[in-house]
Amino acid sequence: MVNTDDFIKRLEVILDYYSLNASAFADKIGVQRSSLSHLLSGRNKPSLDFILKILEEFPEVDLYWILNGKGQFPKRNEEPLITDNKSNLQVPETEKINDLFSSEKIKTTAPTQEKNKTIHIPDSQNTTEPAIEKMVVFYKNGTFKTYLPEQ
Repeated sequence: MVNTDDFIKRLEVILDYYSLNASAFADKIGVQRSSLSHLLSGRNKPSLDFILKILEEFPEVDLYWILNGKGQFPKRNEEPLITDNKSNLQVPETEKINDLFSSEKIKTTAPTQEKNKTIHIPDSQNTTEPAIEKMVVFYKNGTFKTYLPEQ
């Protein structure tokens, strides 16, 4: 849940950054001035539509920063995104999402600090359960990571 008081402070940071007053900001993102006034006074909470309008008009605003203060404002310039033809997902130019149904090993697109980290998956020969072929972790941002047992 978004802390409204903290959200208002971050919204005021955006207003100061762009040197806009509340009326000009409301006009720029296409909301009624009274809606912004009620939000800034703490009377109303921000709607998803309101937040999306901010992100659309001001691409330097990071979603996670405006919602919960994580990340930074303005956004750091990240590497350009390209659209992967197979999945229609936007991914960093240096990464490529492999086809899920190909016989190639799947490359991770999840942000990790330790690249190509191998985890130990116990061999299930001594149990009655079938052997693990692979484990796939799906992240909310549309990326995934595959773990294969050591052979």
